[in-house]
Amino acid sequence: MGHPSIYPTGVTVYNREKAWSGYTIFQAAEQGALLIDMNGREVHLWQGLRGFPNKLLPGGFVFGSTGERDPRYGFQDEVDLVQVDWEGNVVWRFNKYEYIEDPGHEPQWMARAHHDYQREGSTTGYYAPGSEPQVNSGNTLILVHKDVARPEISSHPLLDDSIIEVDWEGNIVWEWVCSDHFAELGFDADARRTLAEDPNTRFFGNNAGDWMHINSMSVLGPNRFYDQGDERFHPDNIIWDARESNIIAIIDKKTGAIVWKLGPDYSTPETAHLGWIIGQHHAHIIPRGLPGEGNLLVFDNGGWGGYGLPNPGSPTGQKNALRDHSRVLEINPATLEIEWQYTPTEAGFQAPLDSYRFYSPYISSAQRLPNGNTLITEGADGRIFEVTAEHELVWEYISPYKNKRNSNMVYRAYRAPYEWVPQLERPVETAIEPIDVAQFRVPGAAVGRAESVVSIESTSYEEGALCVARSDEILRKND
Repeated sequence: MGHPSIYPTGVTVYNREKAWSGYTIFQAAEQGALLIDMNGREVHLWQGLRGFPNKLLPGGFVFGSTGERDPRYGFQDEVDLVQVDWEGNVVWRFNKYEYIEDPGHEPQWMARAHHDYQREGSTTGYYAPGSEPQVNSGNTLILVHKDVARPEISSHPLLDDSIIEVDWEGNIVWEWVCSDHFAELGFDADARRTLAEDPNTRFFGNNAGDWMHINSMSVLGPNRFYDQGDERFHPDNIIWDARESNIIAIIDKKTGAIVWKLGPDYSTPETAHLGWIIGQHHAHIIPRGLPGEGNLLVFDNGGWGGYGLPNPGSPTGQKNALRDHSRVLEINPATLEIEWQYTPTEAGFQAPLDSYRFYSPYISSAQRLPNGNTLITEGADGRIFEVTAEHELVWEYISPYKNKRNSNMVYRAYRAPYEWVPQLERPVETAIEPIDVAQFRVPGAAVGRAESVVSIESTSYEEGALCVARSDEILRKND
């Protein structure tokens, strides 16, 4: 489906009575980290601060990265992860994961950070009552890249995913490396064969395979399943998801072992009712204190992902799971039952004909809000919107900012309470009624009313049948 050349941007819907109001932060393309209020007023910009993603902290602090990504290390590796204050001063920085010494280039330290990070005090990095991220101390979990050679996986070099924990001084105190746990991931023989031949080498000049592409990770935090005695859900354990393999998993923080997993195969008796989760992003456990606490919330992108047997949509067996619409799923991780979902059907579209109208095949996220609403980033189209538990649209924003590829994509947005930004007075909130798109016109365009009208009388079914019978009689007489 093509996109229109003209469409509204900014806030298009705002129901003050039903939305959970606060500030929303996201990466506004090349502009920087942008903070908006519920009417879309741009209240603060950290210009030039990169966001993969940006996250707001109490006191008007924000996370992000500085400097350009180093093209020698993939298109996603950030030089550093920083915390800056309201004025843009760096108050914390981590960049010492790998010291780069390439001939002909200035040596430098790099964080090689990508996709996600969590500061101690908050399990997910978004607001939940009673669990705020620390701003002046605490450890930080960071998702980073690591180049490895794993001949048991593929003869190609691999761009591997690691999770590290660093203290306030930047010392690495814990690390988990994904490829160390290849045998635990559940790939069948066909998937292993496809991985060996091409572990997703499409982005890198050094032929390295972005074989898993983990895009989110967070600690579980306190939850009812651990309270009931299920050790898999220990509050210190870490959940992550990998979009290229269609896997969501929980690792034991103490041993590193995978203790819970969804995917890569969704045709098993235990998971068939879920349908295939494909290319997913932002899988996390809803923090305690929010409606649905303890459940898994994930943006199931659809699109393409996985490894296995070739099929008409995947001649090589790479990205062999395909679907042309997205879903947001809330899943009980113990029973695997779907507790809530937002799909094209709940969005009001006709499935399968119009399913693609809720569709972001890459990036995107979902955040549970304190009133039970869900903030959804439909990232590929730069759309951020909020829906109630009954699927009513109560807030919507379309980013007007485009990157160098002329895309207004938004990686991930977060909603935070007004109290987290004491530098600003609480804004005046003005409701925005939905536009009647059937009558919306740009200046100079004609309204949708015909100037000349004729009426055609309708024919009932019985009259139509009688006309057909008389036509048959006339034809027989002429014969």
